[in-house]
Amino acid sequence: MNTLNSQKKLFLVIGLGKSGIGIAKLLSAEGKQVIILEQSEKKKFPKISKEFEEKGIIVEYKKNFELKNFTKWLSLISCVVISPGVPWNHHTLLQLRALGIKIESEISIAWKRLKHIPWIGITGTNGKTTVTYMLKHILDNNNISSLIGGNIGIPASEIALHCLKNPLARPKFLIMELSSYQIETALDIAPYIGIWTTFTPDHLERHETLEKYFNIKKHLLDKSFISIYNQDDKYLSNKKTILKDGIWTSIKGSEGGKNEAHFSIDSNRKVCEQGKEIFDSSVLTIDGKHNLQNLLLVTAAARKIGVSSKGLENGFKSFKGVAHRLEKVNIYKGITIFNDSKATNFDASAIGLQSIEENSVIIVGGQIKKGNPKDWLEQIHLKASAVILFGESKEALNTLILNSGFNGNIYILNELNEATKTSLDIALSISATNIILSPACASFDQYKNFEERGDHFKEILKCLL
Repeated sequence: MNTLNSQKKLFLVIGLGKSGIGIAKLLSAEGKQVIILEQSEKKKFPKISKEFEEKGIIVEYKKNFELKNFTKWLSLISCVVISPGVPWNHHTLLQLRALGIKIESEISIAWKRLKHIPWIGITGTNGKTTVTYMLKHILDNNNISSLIGGNIGIPASEIALHCLKNPLARPKFLIMELSSYQIETALDIAPYIGIWTTFTPDHLERHETLEKYFNIKKHLLDKSFISIYNQDDKYLSNKKTILKDGIWTSIKGSEGGKNEAHFSIDSNRKVCEQGKEIFDSSVLTIDGKHNLQNLLLVTAAARKIGVSSKGLENGFKSFKGVAHRLEKVNIYKGITIFNDSKATNFDASAIGLQSIEENSVIIVGGQIKKGNPKDWLEQIHLKASAVILFGESKEALNTLILNSGFNGNIYILNELNEATKTSLDIALSISATNIILSPACASFDQYKNFEERGDHFKEILKCLL
């Protein structure tokens, strides 16, 4: 059994999630004493438990984040390290601050170790993951080394550990997806390039007001050396006067009229930089206007990095999209089936639905979030012949859709496997154009995350088709 080494600085890490594991490994490699509080049982972590025992990292299982569970170590603790899942105003954090104990997040500690490498910080309510992977793909295709991390991929602390162990193998850029949860706990992060994809109401259960949510994301762009914005986002465009000067992108030129954005798409589908054509946007093979917006954001960043127009064109030609984001998973008897499990709120779902055809069957459900469903309901009316509801919020969603005057068929089921089978039966009976899993809700009622939900959807289809 591991014991404390009183000669080492003690760091208390909260949780055995990805970021908790990553920061524990980093701190241990730096010679710090690490204790982890994990509320689940040890049997859920057989591999990491053994590894941490060998490293001298102490894990206290079945212990939640309450002061009583680590009072005996208070006098030894140098720092408490939290993951993005712990609210910055958690009552235990308030108690620790009152005691004068230092609190840091995994991402803030990683930033201190990695700020010598240029960061490209990508934030936004929707679209940030696609932009992150799209930019990575472009850089890879142009032999510019980079790593993805932060809110997706490898935790930033694991990247820091990799660079610690391999100082000569550091990448030229770090492409970091940064959530509002991460930004609010690491206000010192100052990327070389900051990208703001979209802004709509989300995470208000945690941030309370739209203004607080906006200001958290704004802070990242304020700290960025180069700031890039999506001018087609109404909220961002309306806030232009209070945002830091930067590069603005817009696809509106493709709909006619003059476009004063720095990067735009003209009526002939040409991508333009300061009004000058640089390549044809039709090289991008994934669907949706929102993906053209993503293309422009990536183009703006890549041009600042030094990628040529030909390098961009070749890179976009081979980009196949990202799993769970309007992912085309099958064509069955003429019906195209999409997995858009990442659509975890009304706005994200509405964006995906804009890209599909009418007479579609739409699968919706999960844990409902705060937000304005107006645009989403409009897309339901335009695109859906049938809506299938499942999960925790099925009754609330049914009421919402019925009250909007929807005159298509609504089916209420419990779980995704039932919903998927029913969607196929209905789609065949009405000769539907599409089936789309577009939940408009978080996944936490039945799944660990949206990835698990999307993967389950694809597994169900494999068994049925």
